[in-house]
Amino acid sequence: MILVLGPGGTVGRRVVARLRATGSEVRPASRSAPSRFDWSAPATWEPAVTGASAMFLMAPDGVPVDPELVALAARSGVRRVVLLSSRSIDVMGDDRLLAAERAVRDGGTEWTVVRADWFDQNFDEGFLRPAVAAGTVAIPVGGVRQTFVDAGDIAAVAVAALTGDGHAGATYEVTGPEALSFGEACAIVATASGREVRFDGTEGAYRAAMSSFGVPADQIARDVAAFAALAAQGDSVPLDTVERVTGRPPKRFADYAADAGW
Repeated sequence: MILVLGPGGTVGRRVVARLRATGSEVRPASRSAPSRFDWSAPATWEPAVTGASAMFLMAPDGVPVDPELVALAARSGVRRVVLLSSRSIDVMGDDRLLAAERAVRDGGTEWTVVRADWFDQNFDEGFLRPAVAAGTVAIPVGGVRQTFVDAGDIAAVAVAALTGDGHAGATYEVTGPEALSFGEACAIVATASGREVRFDGTEGAYRAAMSSFGVPADQIARDVAAFAALAAQGDSVPLDTVERVTGRPPKRFADYAADAGW
């Protein structure tokens, strides 16, 4: 039995689908699933983890991973935990995910951390979707290139770690096959979707956009500092993680965009 937290998320639902396709017994758990799990209600944790031998662990944005959940899972017989994390969290100062990684490493189970780069699906399913619809994506990273990665490839790496041996203690940096600037990615999205999608990589545009969405000024300031640190790293470099772990090459961004169903 494999417990999947966040089964309705961009990666989580793909993990569930891939596990079922392999014939694995899956327990999707969330506030609305038959197997109820609520980060804010610890009484729901034990029923969710009981009987599971492995767990796909992710927490919604802004929600910390409580180390007690990982410890409870270990006491309940969960032998393997795969955490969905993110690349560059050290540089960007993402204390929430850094703490989540520590909780998993110290939790008493076999563990694997999946550090994914920017999801391709951010453009059509995630937080960039409203900006794409409005015609302008504003992220203050200038022309620095990112290794956008398809959520299906992230899920494939996670499923390999959940179901196979040889992944314990590994931190997998998961990237797409090429490095693109946001401007280049937006141009690909524009071509595939048939709509105008421009990119503005300036701090001023980002501040204006976030202010219009009602984001507090202190949060915007933290975001700007984090993005500045990311940009200072320079261009991201594609890695062979997806092919090495899954045996097949990762999906190109243009192929994602063509398949997105805009």
